[in-house]
Amino acid sequence: MFQSTTPFGLTIFRTQLFNAADMPNVVKVQTGYKAQPLSSFLKQPAPPAAPEIAFVPATTAGIKDNFFAYLDAALQYVPVTAEDRGVRARMASIGIGPGKTFEFKDLSLEHKAAVLLAMKEGDGKIDAFMTNGMKNVNGWKVGAMFGDRGFFNGDWLKRAAAAKGGIYGNDAVEAMYPMTREDVSGAVLDGSKHDYTLTFPVGQLPPVNAFWSVTMYDGKTQLLIDNPINRYLINSPMLSGMKKNPDGSLTLTIQKDSPGKARESNWLPAPDGPIYLVMRLYWPKDTPPSILPAGAGSWQPPGLVATR
Repeated sequence: MFQSTTPFGLTIFRTQLFNAADMPNVVKVQTGYKAQPLSSFLKQPAPPAAPEIAFVPATTAGIKDNFFAYLDAALQYVPVTAEDRGVRARMASIGIGPGKTFEFKDLSLEHKAAVLLAMKEGDGKIDAFMTNGMKNVNGWKVGAMFGDRGFFNGDWLKRAAAAKGGIYGNDAVEAMYPMTREDVSGAVLDGSKHDYTLTFPVGQLPPVNAFWSVTMYDGKTQLLIDNPINRYLINSPMLSGMKKNPDGSLTLTIQKDSPGKARESNWLPAPDGPIYLVMRLYWPKDTPPSILPAGAGSWQPPGLVATR
């Protein structure tokens, strides 16, 4: 099994089930399958084709340029719930919703300014929640931001922050996602100015039933960092190839330049600028030491220390 991480922080696992020698058998199995419409299998007339959907451009630029059209189109597939009935009614009052056509370009300058200011204010509230809505533990933001409809219970600010900070996240019992943009002293992480270390004391590696990882992102774009050793994270399956300190603790070296061949096994390459780190704890243990309950667990992630 091996692991990769998308730019948005989603960790994907792939399992290698066969090698090249098995391919003839795989092809033999594949040729035994026959794909056909359900109506053909049931020997029934095919149902009428679904009505064509006029999708609006689903690209980053397209959504930005056609945001309200995209929102109108998306809301037609989102059933109204008790939690969102009020906010849906407020949006409908200004022409936003299924079957509606809110045209920003047709608004007066005054109303355009009001909409843009409100959007900016909302984005600021989301950023503030991402900064202050979770507990600060040694510079890491620790809390639970992901879950089902019952978890959010109409808390749109938390839901927006979860989507912006790490879409597709699991709930706390499945995974915890401590994240940081600062060192243990509170200074902003910046690979162009400092090198850092992250040390796990003896017996204090992340307590999980599955595995853990620490992933590096560009602090501006939240994208992975191109680097000469093609390493974007350090995780528990790599422990056997890493070097421990004389006292048995484990130190990760976080910096833009190689620390030298002798120390590269513990090197997590950083950008030449702002840094954004996410620690992922899959299936966290629920007995001490544990990161649960979120923000108040008996185990705490260690802080990053600037070394230059």
